[in-house]
Amino acid sequence: MGGCQTPDKEIIIQVNNLRTQFGRTVIHDNLNLSIYRGEIISIVGGSGTGKTVLLRQMLCLERPKQGTITIFGVDISHATADQIGYFRSRSGMLFQQGALYSALSVFDNVAQPMRELKVLPEALIRDAVYLKLDLAGIAPIHAQKMPASLSGGMVKRVALARALALEPEILFLDEPTSGLDPESSEAFVDLIQSLHKELGFTVVMVTHDLDTLFALSSRIAVLADKHIIALGSSKEVIQCPHSFVKEFFLGARGRRALTALD
Repeated sequence: MGGCQTPDKEIIIQVNNLRTQFGRTVIHDNLNLSIYRGEIISIVGGSGTGKTVLLRQMLCLERPKQGTITIFGVDISHATADQIGYFRSRSGMLFQQGALYSALSVFDNVAQPMRELKVLPEALIRDAVYLKLDLAGIAPIHAQKMPASLSGGMVKRVALARALALEPEILFLDEPTSGLDPESSEAFVDLIQSLHKELGFTVVMVTHDLDTLFALSSRIAVLADKHIIALGSSKEVIQCPHSFVKEFFLGARGRRALTALD
């Protein structure tokens, strides 16, 4: 497995000997991964390798068959309901299609995580919602619009504002630029870079888009053969001789993206 190990940094998520199995189908086997505070780590792999499943396990939405996932020093497979709620309040998730509530306005979608806490006065929620919308590049004039009236880029930005609602320490991104045209995709990548620099959260991202991958990632974890086969910077990972790495990173599109990176 690739380099870029930095043991002096704080590990915020630790995955040890993970096994994920649905019936007789094994998705992950002996999967190990350390994620450091403040980095942007991207998980890539072919179809069916369980990239999104791994994100869902880190969010306590699914449980592995065996192994442990430790977040903030606690094994979440043995966490109480209160502890899981606490973990989720420190995490934000941007789903692939945005997953906005279609019956709620932009404002109410972003307010929903805050209202779930049932401890914040509505006046404070209102101010916080407009702050998150501003961070995501959305003007107040759009706050009362419904999701059906938004462009794909706007949906992503509203979903990002909602993911940031509780000021998370970890932001999970599932294919953040999928469905966006090149201009909107580049603008969204710039937004993530800016927010990461400003707010300092940790990003765990699944993406197949090479431009997004190379523009954002501190490290890349390559998932194949049911475990992490390579881990490191883009230049370190492409040295891995595995066939998936050669096909994914060193095809024509991968070479163009790497050339742009240089």
